[in-house]
Parts: sequence; C-alpha cells; structure tokens
Amino acid sequence: MAKQPSRIREFFRKRLVALKRRPQMIALAVLALAFVYYSFNLSSIANTTALINGPHMGLSSFAVMLLSVLSLVCFLNAFPHRKKAVIPMVVLTFVMLAILIFCDYYYDGRIVAALTRAESPIVPTGKNAFVAVTRQVVSVHRILLIIGAALFALLPVYSRLLRKINTSIEVEENKNMGTIDISGEDA
Repeated sequence: MAKQPSRIREFFRKRLVALKRRPQMIALAVLALAFVYYSFNLSSIANTTALINGPHMGLSSFAVMLLSVLSLVCFLNAFPHRKKAVIPMVVLTFVMLAILIFCDYYYDGRIVAALTRAESPIVPTGKNAFVAVTRQVVSVHRILLIIGAALFALLPVYSRLLRKINTSIEVEENKNMGTIDISGEDA
C-alpha cells in the first residue's frame, strides 16, 4: 500500500502547483496588499491633505486610489485564463504603476515641504500625529508598489524557476506495474 502524504504537506504541494500554473498571482498579491494598506489608512491621508492643503495633494491621493483599482483590473485582464499575456494591458499596468509611484513621491514631498517650511512649520506630534502616520503610510505604499512592479517585471524569470520544482507525487503501484502488451496478439 502506498504511503499517503500528510495533509499539511499536501496542502502546500497543491498551493505550489497552483503557483506553477499562475505565477502572476505573486505580483498580484503584493499589489493588492499595497492597495488594501493604502485604503485602510485613507482617513489619516485625508486629514493630512486637509491640514497641509498643498498644491495638488488631494489630486495626488485621488489618483493613487483610482489608479490602484485600475491597475489591478488591468493586471487581471493582462493574463486571461489559458491564453498568452495581453501586451497592451501589461504596458498599461506598468504605466499606471509608474504614475502611482510618482504620486507617492509627490505627496511625500508636499509633506516634507510643510514640515520644513520657514513660516509656521507643521509639527507632526500631539494632535497632528496623523501627519507622521501618513508619511509612513505613503512610504510603505511606495515600497510595496516598487516590489510589486519588480515582481511583475521579473515574472518570466521566476515562472521558469517555479516550473522546475518537482510537485509530482510518487505512487508505489505505478512502479510495480509490468509492461503492458498493446500489440493485440494473444499469447
């Protein structure tokens, strides 16, 4: 009788097989994590925008939310099931990710300008502690976007590496089978 693999091992083997079939899910998970992280901290971002009221800060945070959703939609449309990647959607996703990273840099620059200005600088402590939180959120979001874009760009490399991992199950009964006579002659 064949030895059955443990449930935990079988669980991870099935997940690895799913990743081998759709390796783009790794980059998608990172980009989705960046969107969710930014969305959960949107109240401190809105408070910072209202407090500083720098040029185009509201537009920048709006563009980040809009382009985050649209980049996820383009990413999902770039890889249809069992078909080749759609190149225009891949390019559009990269363009949106570049704009997202630029918007994060711009927003962070507006925060730094408000903190270091000569006339009545904003102190990010006490009742304005959300400014420091927002700066951290924007920085982490930018890092997650860069990691997601790098994973998306390196998709051909690590998909080949994932395919090389052996996920087959060895069944003992298959090894002991004799040769099968397919000649059709009765012996």
